[in-house]
Amino acid sequence: MAEAATKLPVKTEKSTAPAPAGNWTAPFESLRREIDRLFDDFHPFDFRLPSARSLFGRELPTLRYADWQIAPAMDLVEKGKEYEITAELPGIDEKNVEIKLANRTLTIKGEKTEEKEEKDKDYYLSERRYGSFQRSFQLPEGVDADKIDASFAKGVLTVKLPKTAEAQKAEKKIAVKAA
Repeated sequence: MAEAATKLPVKTEKSTAPAPAGNWTAPFESLRREIDRLFDDFHPFDFRLPSARSLFGRELPTLRYADWQIAPAMDLVEKGKEYEITAELPGIDEKNVEIKLANRTLTIKGEKTEEKEEKDKDYYLSERRYGSFQRSFQLPEGVDADKIDASFAKGVLTVKLPKTAEAQKAEKKIAVKAA
């Protein structure tokens, strides 16, 4: 039985300033240094625990801003009459996906939350996972912004960006000649 795709609204904003990149890893770096210091200083019974910076004699990589950016891979394909963006978003509900268009920039945001709870007479397990992503694309000239269509089916987001009639006519094939 085929499942129908759910239509998602594409919000259009008049103009917005781009968000500053900012260095949000600074608090994490500070926390990491403090934890490293605590492990380095902790040595009861005169034996040393391996520091948090090394594991089995190998140095662990430091956390940087780029390491924390988690976003699903998105494919951008140019077809004859349109561009198409597809993204696999497993476990994300369509109500947690937002698409905005402002200043020829298409922004796709999503958020996933998951909670798990197990109770037994010997133990209690409670896990929570959450995360969000944001991807932005600068739209090429010739995209008809009023006809952008987004759908979500079986965990796959598809955004269709139709070309204007002028952009479709402007395409020209160029022959490659052998030297």
